[in-house]
Amino acid sequence: MSATTFARPASKLALALSAAGLLAAACGGSSSGGSAAVGTSPTATSTQAAANSAGGAVTITTHKGPAGTYLTTSAGMSLYMFAKDTTNKSNCDASCVVYWPPLAGSTAQTSGAANSAMTATTKRSDGTTQITYGGHPLYTYVGDKKAGDTTGQGQNLNGGKWYLVGTDGKALTGSTSGSGSTGTGWS
Repeated sequence: MSATTFARPASKLALALSAAGLLAAACGGSSSGGSAAVGTSPTATSTQAAANSAGGAVTITTHKGPAGTYLTTSAGMSLYMFAKDTTNKSNCDASCVVYWPPLAGSTAQTSGAANSAMTATTKRSDGTTQITYGGHPLYTYVGDKKAGDTTGQGQNLNGGKWYLVGTDGKALTGSTSGSGSTGTGWS
């Protein structure tokens, strides 16, 4: 067999996966009437979700911004809670996770003002393990492109509101400028 014989099935697989992702994004929202984010790429989210799903320990740290001190990943990406979730149970599935990738890992380490006693894990409906803080499953948002961005703050998508998570494990409900880098620095 030639190298092109192997390339064709891989190309077909990539095309099929891309089409499935676009179809899921086109369906958007959730059964509870939420809508998917507009103008963001599911491909970027898939990449971010894959990075989050390494399965090992993840580090939760903090950043100070206009909404207060909130949780971030070690790379500075903002962490959110979904108001529709219940204690230690995610209600973000299907197309929701395309835009709100769960923070996946086997354990969480903390730094900055994050409290290690508030971290835990929960099993998602797909069998993966998601990091929780104060009982809230944690997510990143595909609309945040760089460390300190907070474009998901206050969004009403996928059937509920999304909020940054404070160091006390509660939702920060104040508004932000949408680009969290304020010059106040990492905590």
